Amino acid sequence: MELVIKKMSHNGIFSLSFPEAKTIIVSGDIHGDFNQLVFKLCIQYQLTDTLLIVAGDCGFGFEKKEYYEQMVRRNVKRMNQANNWIVFVRGNHDNPAYFDGSIFNFKRFIAVPDYAILQACNHTILCVGGAISIDRVYRINEWNKRKYRIHSNEPQEYDISRNLYWQNEAPVYNSDMMNAIHTSFLIDTVVTHTAPSHCELFSKSNLGQWTINDPSLIEDIQFERKTMDMLLHHLKTDSHPVSHWYYGHFHQSWHSAIDGILYQMLILWSSVKYIDLYHFVYNIDTISRIIPDRL
Repeated sequence: MELVIKKMSHNGIFSLSFPEAKTIIVSGDIHGDFNQLVFKLCIQYQLTDTLLIVAGDCGFGFEKKEYYEQMVRRNVKRMNQANNWIVFVRGNHDNPAYFDGSIFNFKRFIAVPDYAILQACNHTILCVGGAISIDRVYRINEWNKRKYRIHSNEPQEYDISRNLYWQNEAPVYNSDMMNAIHTSFLIDTVVTHTAPSHCELFSKSNLGQWTINDPSLIEDIQFERKTMDMLLHHLKTDSHPVSHWYYGHFHQSWHSAIDGILYQMLILWSSVKYIDLYHFVYNIDTISRIIPDRL
């Protein structure tokens, strides 16, 4: 049996199946802490046969491509021995060029494109990345000061050289892709980086200070959340049996059941130390057992 079954259908749907996975876990932002992620997954918590999904802000693009390839070589033995996989969803602090399903695609590690479908443990999971960086003006200015800046004649979305900000960071609502997905899949779980507008947080902290030099920031953030609203509406219109929606981005923990969907905001990975794994990543089949008093 293949460890991972990869499919690209005729209608452009990128899908992965993990027939050997026995557990699915969703993690919040890791911000480049790849090695610690693998250590905690495989060594500290000794998880096996586990699919771990990172809900954006993975940290792709701040270093050269070789850095991430070296990370894979360093950790692949542990991942093979534990029979684990890590799937990365695009955040606003990721270069979208890595998330085409091919540039960063290894047996145990893969960065998936928006509207990728993951199938494991009798779940069908839709992954859609992207969000707005509230400090984007600062990031652009800071990068312009860097001596090692690499100029490229290629459009930025095809450039995998280092940077601090990527203009095509926002989530994209793709109705054609959703229609194609509807013909082949029934989605029960959604993993995104940001969230629909009725979910916490309604605003990121210190937002006001960033709007002073970025007059279109508020409007762009509102459209970011509206994009998630459109995605949710399409899922409901097509009668997908969505029961769970996981997202990161806001660096806090919150959950609420709204109109039959349990929304779970995942805390920043690096802010949690020396506590049980399930306090900051969630097994989608056992969440009610893990935190029943808070549901």
